[in-house]
Amino acid sequence: MIVVTGATGNVGRPLVRALVTAGEQVTAVSRGIAARDMPAGVRHHQADVAEPESLAPALDGADALFLLTSGDFVSSGGSVGDVLDAARKGGIRRVVLLSSQGVATGSHSSALEDPVTQSDLEWTLLRPGGFDSNTLQWAEMIRAQRTVAAPFGDVALPTIDPADIAEVAAVALRDDGHVGNAYELTGPAPVSPRQQTSAIADALGEPVRFVEQSRAEARAQMLGFMPEPVVEATLGILGTPTAAEQRVSPDVERILGRPARTFAEWAARNIAAFN
Repeated sequence: MIVVTGATGNVGRPLVRALVTAGEQVTAVSRGIAARDMPAGVRHHQADVAEPESLAPALDGADALFLLTSGDFVSSGGSVGDVLDAARKGGIRRVVLLSSQGVATGSHSSALEDPVTQSDLEWTLLRPGGFDSNTLQWAEMIRAQRTVAAPFGDVALPTIDPADIAEVAAVALRDDGHVGNAYELTGPAPVSPRQQTSAIADALGEPVRFVEQSRAEARAQMLGFMPEPVVEATLGILGTPTAAEQRVSPDVERILGRPARTFAEWAARNIAAFN
């Protein structure tokens, strides 16, 4: 049995599908109710990772855990160590942690990773850069006005399709050969907000106008739904990324045996959100 936390999210949902397709028994954990499109045979458990005791029924008798921690987990003082303690009690022997590229590049702390790498469990770290699905924040603007307003229009980063993260996670959860490894996950090429807008327009078959925000305008907007330290760190990466943050990693292709999906592929597959 494999337990997937964050099972209704951008990574968790395709991960559950990938594991079921591979013939695995899966328990899907989320804070909300089960998604309507959950594959047949998947057991759902409603719990909050920030409250490890609520995970116990899902973890009991399972072998592996996909651990996703949210911004809420961090801000509420959630403890990865406590989650791992609960996992051990349930019989978990392997954990795959969704971390971030920022740990590898030095822009983020390793505080979430340390309890995992210092544990006696079999572990694998996944460190993705920005997600293609972050552009879903533009969906309402595009639907209403066929316009995107975003900062740093021509600064390109190799964002990744969450489905690729999910496929890598499925391999790491099932295959012994990835124990003790940390993988940096990116898309196949850097892509700028202006280029992402163009790809969405191509998928829609209609023009979409790009309007470049100032840093101050973007900051004011982001403060409406993100803590200030996260906003500043995010704007730093988006506006003045380091060479390491713009580098394309070979890890997705190395693990999956195919190139990472492009942003245009992600946009075509998710175009209903913008239509």
